[in-house]
Amino acid sequence: MTIERPAARPANPRFSSGPCAKPPTFELNKLAGVALGRSHRAAVGKDKLKAAIEGTRELLGIPADYRIGIVPASDTGAVEMALWSLLGERKVEMLAWESFGAGWVTDVVKQLKIDAEVKTADYGQIVDLASIDFNNDVVFTWNGTTSGVRVPNGDWIADDRAGLTICDATSAAFAMDLPWDKLDVTTFSWQKVLGGEAAHGMLILSPRAVERLESYTPAWPLPKIFRLTKGGKLIEGIFQGATINTPSMLAVEDYLFALDWARSVGGLQGLIARADANAQAIFDFCDQNDWIDNLAEDPATRSNTSVCLKFTDPRIRDGASFAKAVAKRLEVENVALDIGAYRDAPAGLRIWCGGTVETSDIQAMLPWLKWAFEAEIAAQAEAA
Repeated sequence: MTIERPAARPANPRFSSGPCAKPPTFELNKLAGVALGRSHRAAVGKDKLKAAIEGTRELLGIPADYRIGIVPASDTGAVEMALWSLLGERKVEMLAWESFGAGWVTDVVKQLKIDAEVKTADYGQIVDLASIDFNNDVVFTWNGTTSGVRVPNGDWIADDRAGLTICDATSAAFAMDLPWDKLDVTTFSWQKVLGGEAAHGMLILSPRAVERLESYTPAWPLPKIFRLTKGGKLIEGIFQGATINTPSMLAVEDYLFALDWARSVGGLQGLIARADANAQAIFDFCDQNDWIDNLAEDPATRSNTSVCLKFTDPRIRDGASFAKAVAKRLEVENVALDIGAYRDAPAGLRIWCGGTVETSDIQAMLPWLKWAFEAEIAAQAEAA
């Protein structure tokens, strides 16, 4: 049986969940005024780094008394800097419902060997947020990048908490409202919602987190790359653009371009609206087709950035092979690149819907997804 290919194709087939699609207006020649070959300690370099920090503050609405630093090793570096520098003063609750949250559990329990209560949920579900004891430090991901499950809001976080909240927000920042009064440590990378280049992470500290840093010294040695204090005081330069190690000034300029683009589409609320529209197009598609569904079981916890899908058709014999074959067909047709589920996640697809993706491209890709599904079902029947 010949299955007809759709007529229209996405203008941009890039739906990777990281590095994510560049802003639609991006061109390399638009990175004007790049401070290449100049020291990041020179005035021009410092100005660029400070602009990246203050642009982040402006667009995300981060309070003036919160510190924002550019740190090495993307979001992973920012999270691990926080874990190694801040934890150990009290018991910790680790919340995990996907692979990156599980990775932070490994760091805390197996590497730092901290007294921790680990609360987990299967892919597609979320932990019982009402059960958290905020006398403890709490470590969690705002949005599970590999499961497509996010916390619905910050109402579950206690205002009078004694412990710190440490939030990996790498696929949430610039696409979801983050309640800064509920977050003591927040991290993300440039490569996600704004489609920036990888390698650099952002570390955002509340005054409570700074107080912990200046009053508590971990029992373990800290490598230079993690050190946020000197002589019991915060190293303020890190949060004014004096990075711990040499940053890529090309990546900095790229991030500044992305911040400018974000302003042009309405800032944070414009970016949220774009992500919501992208995700809704996929949710509607799932409602219209009984062979595919959202991995997130509760609609209130569905991500609007890393939308994870599962095939539900009973004719599918090998879910993993089937999902890979569908993703491969779409890649070969150059209509959807890099949309296979994360390696540790259940078999299925993961489609990035952050604000740099155009809704028209999502809408053009979805008929192709139906085509690839039908073609693979037919191929499976023929091979039987």
